[in-house]
Amino acid sequence: MKTKDTTVQRSFRLSRRTLDLLDRKARNAGGSRNALADRLLGEALRSDTHPLVRFHTGAAGRRQPMLVGTRLYVYQIIATLRANDGDVNETATYFGLRPQLIKAALAYYADFADEVDDDAATADRLEREERARWERERQALQ
Repeated sequence: MKTKDTTVQRSFRLSRRTLDLLDRKARNAGGSRNALADRLLGEALRSDTHPLVRFHTGAAGRRQPMLVGTRLYVYQIIATLRANDGDVNETATYFGLRPQLIKAALAYYADFADEVDDDAATADRLEREERARWERERQALQ
């Protein structure tokens, strides 16, 4: 399970426009400016290193890495890659994607495996909860 990183105090100079945008987005989201700045900066740095990965708000409001131009989360690519014994070409064929995208997901996973594994575990848990709810609904109709 991922542990929360400790924070470190830093001072940055931001343009008035950037600060206004940050304040507005934080206010609209109902969160703190610092938390939003940390998330956006972290995602920007990751996207700079992994340009084929972007972030999307997924299940339960979690920000999750996904492949650009697809609706696939990195954890889904990794699970399929594992099921295909690490065969990049077979995984690419399964999804109808270029092998380059599968390699991009793998490169991201190599750098952030703990977070991607946490995303997969959360998705599994949410799937089980939804299935149980659906089964309760079916039982209620009998």
